[in-house]
Amino acid sequence: MATADDLKFQEFDDAANLLAANPDATTISIDEPIEIPKNQHSRLQEPGREEDDELLGTDDSDKTELLAGQKKSAPFWTFEYYQTFFDVDTYQVLDRIKGSVFPVPGKNFVRLYIRSNPDLYGPFWICATLVFTIAVSGNLSNFFIHLGKPTYHYVPEFRKVSIAATTIYAYAWLVPLALWGFLMWRNSKVMNIVSYSFLEIVCVYGYSLFVYIPTAILWIIPQKVVRWVLMVFSLCLSGSVLVMTFWPAVRDDNRRIAVATVATILLLHALLAVGCLAYFFDAPELDFPAPIIPAHNGTTVVTKSH
Repeated sequence: MATADDLKFQEFDDAANLLAANPDATTISIDEPIEIPKNQHSRLQEPGREEDDELLGTDDSDKTELLAGQKKSAPFWTFEYYQTFFDVDTYQVLDRIKGSVFPVPGKNFVRLYIRSNPDLYGPFWICATLVFTIAVSGNLSNFFIHLGKPTYHYVPEFRKVSIAATTIYAYAWLVPLALWGFLMWRNSKVMNIVSYSFLEIVCVYGYSLFVYIPTAILWIIPQKVVRWVLMVFSLCLSGSVLVMTFWPAVRDDNRRIAVATVATILLLHALLAVGCLAYFFDAPELDFPAPIIPAHNGTTVVTKSH
């Protein structure tokens, strides 16, 4: 049978004897974590990834998303679930609006402004403001075009509000939904494609429409050339935000598919701008009913007016 001395660890006895012989000896604890110098950690990264990290995100952003995913989310039928989509302050909204109006070449809008905290507050109110701006400006434009004509009587066209709301909100939600589904489908076929979340795509489209708010106000000017120049300028600004955002996500795909995807995004964006300008502001002039002027001999004379 083993004695108590046999059960002792020889290594501990040797260490105790060494410490007794040399009390100044340095000891190392296995509980202390081993720190890796930052410069050595940076050397371990693969070269040539700085551009991709700049455009599509870094490891820190991935860690943030993972940590955010670990948080307990409320059920979708509760108010707390939707409250998280509107958890932004004024400075964040203004910063994102500024980024959509003044795009920086080579910078990704999602990476710079959206990925940390995508929201629906800005897109919702931007679309609502754009709806009323287009409807009111369209009515004022029609009034100024026919101002001074004796046969014209101004009647507000409230139906333009519903038409503008249907068009703009359908564009701001259905197009991002289709684009999100397409990116998810291509991501299952090409491993290098980066898919944005549906909320991020909606956020990009919502903020990209802000530039049309001041443009719609300037569309009141009764000059077709000025209107179309303003439309092209606004289209270039907002379209560049969409291109610089979604091109890095599809550039690793087949070249034809990538170009066709970006071209479709720009085409739909241009159709929205051209359609709003043509329907609400450049509507053809209508012939108004001519007034009936009674003659002195008892007959009536109808004057023709255009």
